[in-house]
Amino acid sequence: MNQKILIIDDSKVSRMMLKSTLGKIDEFEIIEGVDGQDGAIKYWEHRPDITFMDLTMPVMDGYKAIELIREGDPEAVIIVGTADIQTASVKRVLDLGALTVVKKPFQVDQVRDALNKAAGS
Repeated sequence: MNQKILIIDDSKVSRMMLKSTLGKIDEFEIIEGVDGQDGAIKYWEHRPDITFMDLTMPVMDGYKAIELIREGDPEAVIIVGTADIQTASVKRVLDLGALTVVKKPFQVDQVRDALNKAAGS
Protein backbone atom coordinates (compact mmCIF):
# COMPACT_ATOMS: atom_id res chain seq x y z
CA MET A 1 0.00 0.00 0.00
CA ASN A 2 1.26 3.46 -0.89
CA GLN A 3 2.08 5.92 1.82
CA LYS A 4 -0.50 8.58 2.51
CA ILE A 5 0.92 12.10 2.45
CA LEU A 6 -0.86 15.26 3.54
CA ILE A 7 0.40 18.51 2.00
CA ILE A 8 -0.65 21.61 3.95
CA ASP A 9 0.15 24.81 2.07
CA ASP A 10 -1.94 27.84 1.12
CA SER A 11 -0.12 28.11 -2.23
CA LYS A 12 -1.66 25.93 -4.93
CA VAL A 13 1.58 26.28 -6.91
CA SER A 14 3.65 25.01 -3.97
CA ARG A 15 1.29 22.06 -3.49
CA MET A 16 1.58 21.23 -7.20
CA MET A 17 5.38 21.51 -7.09
CA LEU A 18 5.61 19.19 -4.10
CA LYS A 19 3.23 16.68 -5.68
CA SER A 20 5.37 16.73 -8.82
CA THR A 21 8.54 16.24 -6.76
CA LEU A 22 6.98 13.37 -4.81
CA GLY A 23 5.88 11.79 -8.10
CA LYS A 24 9.53 11.58 -9.18
CA ILE A 25 10.33 9.56 -6.05
CA ASP A 26 7.46 7.08 -5.75
CA GLU A 27 3.68 6.77 -5.87
CA PHE A 28 1.85 8.26 -2.92
CA GLU A 29 -1.74 8.91 -1.95
CA ILE A 30 -1.87 12.71 -1.67
CA ILE A 31 -4.31 14.74 0.43
CA GLU A 32 -4.19 18.54 0.41
CA GLY A 33 -4.97 21.18 3.02
CA VAL A 34 -5.16 24.87 2.11
CA ASP A 35 -4.20 26.37 5.51
CA GLY A 36 -3.23 25.18 8.96
CA GLN A 37 -6.80 24.81 10.21
CA ASP A 38 -7.95 22.90 7.12
CA GLY A 39 -4.81 20.79 7.29
CA ALA A 40 -5.28 19.90 10.94
CA ILE A 41 -8.86 18.82 10.21
CA LYS A 42 -7.68 16.73 7.25
CA TYR A 43 -4.94 15.22 9.40
CA TRP A 44 -7.55 13.79 11.78
CA GLU A 45 -9.83 12.69 8.92
CA HIS A 46 -7.12 10.86 6.95
CA ARG A 47 -4.35 10.05 9.47
CA PRO A 48 -1.53 10.39 6.93
CA ASP A 49 1.80 8.62 7.27
CA ILE A 50 3.66 11.89 6.61
CA THR A 51 2.58 15.55 6.63
CA PHE A 52 4.38 18.29 4.73
CA MET A 53 3.62 21.62 6.42
CA ASP A 54 4.12 25.20 5.24
CA LEU A 55 4.61 27.79 7.97
CA THR A 56 3.17 31.06 6.68
CA MET A 57 -0.53 30.59 5.95
CA PRO A 58 -3.80 32.42 6.60
CA VAL A 59 -6.41 31.28 9.16
CA MET A 60 -3.87 29.19 11.12
CA ASP A 61 -0.13 29.17 10.55
CA GLY A 62 2.01 26.07 10.39
CA TYR A 63 3.45 26.57 13.86
CA LYS A 64 0.02 26.34 15.48
CA ALA A 65 -1.03 23.45 13.22
CA ILE A 66 2.11 21.48 14.17
CA GLU A 67 1.39 22.15 17.83
CA LEU A 68 -2.24 20.98 17.54
CA ILE A 69 -1.43 17.86 15.54
CA ARG A 70 1.48 16.80 17.76
CA GLU A 71 -0.53 17.52 20.91
CA GLY A 72 -3.15 14.99 19.82
CA ASP A 73 -0.72 12.62 18.09
CA PRO A 74 2.83 12.77 19.47
CA GLU A 75 3.89 10.22 16.83
CA ALA A 76 2.79 12.41 13.88
CA VAL A 77 5.55 12.70 11.28
CA ILE A 78 5.68 16.32 10.12
CA ILE A 79 8.16 17.67 7.59
CA VAL A 80 8.19 21.43 7.28
CA GLY A 81 8.50 22.78 3.74
CA THR A 82 9.26 26.49 3.80
CA ALA A 83 11.31 29.30 2.32
CA ASP A 84 11.83 30.59 5.89
CA ILE A 85 14.93 28.69 6.98
CA GLN A 86 16.14 31.18 9.55
CA THR A 87 17.81 29.48 12.50
CA ALA A 88 15.12 30.64 14.95
CA SER A 89 12.31 29.32 12.72
CA VAL A 90 13.99 25.95 12.21
CA LYS A 91 14.65 25.60 15.96
CA ARG A 92 11.06 26.52 16.76
CA VAL A 93 9.49 23.91 14.45
CA LEU A 94 11.90 21.22 15.62
CA ASP A 95 11.05 22.10 19.23
CA LEU A 96 7.36 21.76 18.33
CA GLY A 97 8.03 18.23 17.09
CA ALA A 98 8.63 18.55 13.35
CA LEU A 99 10.99 15.86 12.06
CA THR A 100 12.95 18.07 9.68
CA VAL A 101 12.81 21.13 7.45
CA VAL A 102 13.01 21.13 3.65
CA LYS A 103 13.73 24.39 1.87
CA LYS A 104 11.47 25.65 -0.91
CA PRO A 105 11.61 25.40 -3.83
CA PHE A 106 11.50 21.65 -3.38
CA GLN A 107 14.38 19.61 -4.77
CA VAL A 108 14.02 15.86 -5.37
CA ASP A 109 17.12 14.94 -3.34
CA GLN A 110 16.07 17.00 -0.32
CA VAL A 111 12.53 15.59 -0.35
CA ARG A 112 13.86 12.05 -0.77
CA ASP A 113 16.25 12.59 2.18
CA ALA A 114 13.34 13.87 4.32
CA LEU A 115 11.23 10.82 3.38
CA ASN A 116 14.13 8.51 4.22
CA LYS A 117 14.51 10.25 7.59
CA ALA A 118 10.76 9.74 8.16
CA ALA A 119 11.08 6.05 7.30
CA GLY A 120 13.80 5.71 9.93
CA SER A 121 11.90 7.59 12.63
